[in-house]
Amino acid sequence: MDYIITYTIYVLIISVLMGLTTWKLFKKMGYNPLFSFIPFYNYFIILKETNHPKWWAVLSYLPIVGPIMMSAFHIFLMRKFGKRGFVNGLLTVLLPFIFMATVNYSKDPEIETEEEEEEGKKKETFLGSVTFAVVFATIIHAFITQPFGIPTGSMERTLLVGDFLFVNKWAYGYRMPMRPVALPFLQGTIFDTGQKGNPKDDPKSYVDAVKLPYLRLPGYDEIKRYDIVVFNYPQDSVHTAIDRKDPYVKRCVGIPGDVIEFRAGRLFVNNQPEKILGDEEQQHKFIVKTSSQLNIPQLYKAYGFLPVQEYQTNTGFLYAFQGLTNDVAADIKKLPEVEEIKEDILEKGSNDIAYFPIKDRGEIVRDESGNAMLTKKIDTSNCIYPINKPWNQDWYGPLRIPKKGDVVKLDQETLPTYKWIISEYEHNKLENKNGKIYINGQETSQYTIKQNYYMMIGDNRDASLDARFFGVVPEENIVGRPMFTWMSLQGAFKDANSSYQAPFKVRWDRMFKATNTGEKNKTSYWWIAAGILILFFGWDYFAKLFRKKEEE
Repeated sequence: MDYIITYTIYVLIISVLMGLTTWKLFKKMGYNPLFSFIPFYNYFIILKETNHPKWWAVLSYLPIVGPIMMSAFHIFLMRKFGKRGFVNGLLTVLLPFIFMATVNYSKDPEIETEEEEEEGKKKETFLGSVTFAVVFATIIHAFITQPFGIPTGSMERTLLVGDFLFVNKWAYGYRMPMRPVALPFLQGTIFDTGQKGNPKDDPKSYVDAVKLPYLRLPGYDEIKRYDIVVFNYPQDSVHTAIDRKDPYVKRCVGIPGDVIEFRAGRLFVNNQPEKILGDEEQQHKFIVKTSSQLNIPQLYKAYGFLPVQEYQTNTGFLYAFQGLTNDVAADIKKLPEVEEIKEDILEKGSNDIAYFPIKDRGEIVRDESGNAMLTKKIDTSNCIYPINKPWNQDWYGPLRIPKKGDVVKLDQETLPTYKWIISEYEHNKLENKNGKIYINGQETSQYTIKQNYYMMIGDNRDASLDARFFGVVPEENIVGRPMFTWMSLQGAFKDANSSYQAPFKVRWDRMFKATNTGEKNKTSYWWIAAGILILFFGWDYFAKLFRKKEEE
């Protein structure tokens, strides 16, 4: 209800501005000036008078698409009164109601003659085609399916670095846009100002002041345990809008009410070993000691993704493979130069993560014998969720995932588990003063959870920033379910965890394959790709044909 009320207010404000700045122009076109104040109908009249498809008026107030369409309709109206050209178009887009008001309240605005209109149309046909293509793609992107690229190896080898996916935004319920005025195709920022700048200063791709509350339409499916899910990173501090936070993709290993636990790097759900699906390629970190140097390019060619760090010692080489499946680890163990291979598992109760080697200004620090010093420990006690538990990524839990309606006990021991949920995800004022807990000014010892939460973990278990670090994911952050890989490019993203950069190539065997089936042999969706191309390139042709018949 809040969404509808806020949306209606925005529509009324825009309609009033439209009427105040164009009523005289509507009168000049032969209509009652009051029609310029009526939502949708005012744009219907503009489209009718400028010989454009009248059904476009229904797109006027859609989030994200609406501002683009309105700008186009305003340009159509200004052209009707002779305001053509780049400068007039730019003024109409950037200062719509100010520029239209100057035309509306000018001494005697004149409608173009038919000859002037025909001459102008010939010059602007290309611009109209580009605008239509942008609008069509924006509708698909904002309301049906969103493209998503895999830049990191947290889901290797299930999803590869360089895979580009289409995400179904309707499966779990379509989440209505919360920042309706935004540039198309951009997630949060227009560009990155660089590592030295503050990310909060990067130019935003949306207008943060124009906001709508959270609303999710009913879906036709629920998030199931072990689904691969795309969601907005919950603790993104750069973007306040939930739907503009960075998108992540992980496997949902725990649904509301589940109890999850890691024991020596292996996951247990409700005290049972996790189920490994047919399309899941789970990986772990391994340390490999060799007598001579490994042929990493050949290993990469044989096994694909192999983020690896290589270090020379006095007796040979040491390799840290960030993610190996058990099968690949077994194959590497058989190589003649391999002396030892073991999985790297943190000690129980340890809050340290070991990084190696120790580096000083990019140079490896060595001991007196020349060996690389290979252990640098960082205390991660404030990085693991919740922060007051002696857990790490290999020994984690047990943790019960909050479920809507749960009444949870609040005290100094449990507060770190629920603090972020209560204050940030469920938008309450939380205070912890003198050993007492206050929610919205009222002292309390319990809290009722308002929405469902999920545990999202990467298949590359030792190279994944996931829920073990940032905590459970609220339902309102869910974007959707990946459908299929439409493009896969090896070498598209540089791997910061590897000293070897894979050569660029197109992975044709992965393209248009389903991504969330749970089956090893995935379905091909070439027919969908063909359908999208036909629809995209055919729509403009048929629209022009329909317009021509209307004119006749």
